Amino acid sequence: QVQLVESGGGLVQPGGSLRLSCSASISRFSRAVMGWYRQAPGKQRELVATISSGGSTNYSDSVKGRFTISRDNAKNTVTLQMNSLKPEDTAVYYCNAVSPSRFWGQGTQVTVSS
Repeated sequence: QVQLVESGGGLVQPGGSLRLSCSASISRFSRAVMGWYRQAPGKQRELVATISSGGSTNYSDSVKGRFTISRDNAKNTVTLQMNSLKPEDTAVYYCNAVSPSRFWGQGTQVTVSS
């Protein structure tokens, strides 16, 4: 059974940083495309960043230059380093795996507010 467990969310002031982690119990993790999505209240879920099995990354324009996605295939984890956070980054952040079916974590709340 596939499980994705996120951690690292919380409350941070504008301009601050947070680091989200996703621990994945998934066979052949190294072959999975991993990603982070987010959903703000009243809005649709949107892509934040993805990382391929080969390490290629893709970011939404709204986070490019501020967020960094990485993976550790030895530990079956994917991380999202978020810097220069803005109030509009406030959302529930979800870990996603495509291997080849799509799986989701339960989400972790990120709130950016002074």
